[in-house]
Amino acid sequence: MYAVVGCSECSALWVVSGRPETSQCPRCGQRRQHAKRRKFVETDDEDHAREVRGSMLANRQGHGEAFAELDSFAEMDRQVEESGIDDETYLEASGIDSDSVAAAGDRVERGTGGGTSRKETVLGALRELDEPAEADVVAYAAERGVAADYTRKTLRKLVRAGEASESRGRYRLV
Repeated sequence: MYAVVGCSECSALWVVSGRPETSQCPRCGQRRQHAKRRKFVETDDEDHAREVRGSMLANRQGHGEAFAELDSFAEMDRQVEESGIDDETYLEASGIDSDSVAAAGDRVERGTGGGTSRKETVLGALRELDEPAEADVVAYAAERGVAADYTRKTLRKLVRAGEASESRGRYRLV
């Protein structure tokens, strides 16, 4: 269910999905019970709700006739999808291998370190290594793709935060 609702304070119009307990005006921030909001139209079709809102805004600004000449939102969405070139064609025309880009995107989604963050890698070094020196932690993290500068900075932060301690150049988790 979609409803075109209005704000009694600033007269903003927006589309609300479902039947929330309350809704907040995107313009002025006024929060009000959804049941008390003025609903100009309620429909099961999101595109219809968008069109009613667009028509109301156009009429407010004196452009109702121009709005009526436009295609529907669904048709404009379809035209946008069909226009221009797709991402793969754009990348290839720019001299970028689209397969490499797709593989990089897959790695990012999967995570390169088995889902382990850089900080978690540094913490893992402190857990697994026996009284490691800074160089040991840096080497451990570097093997897992974490930059040395980041590792050193993270070690200092962990010590300041009290999560790790450093004594005579050796680190351990607290």
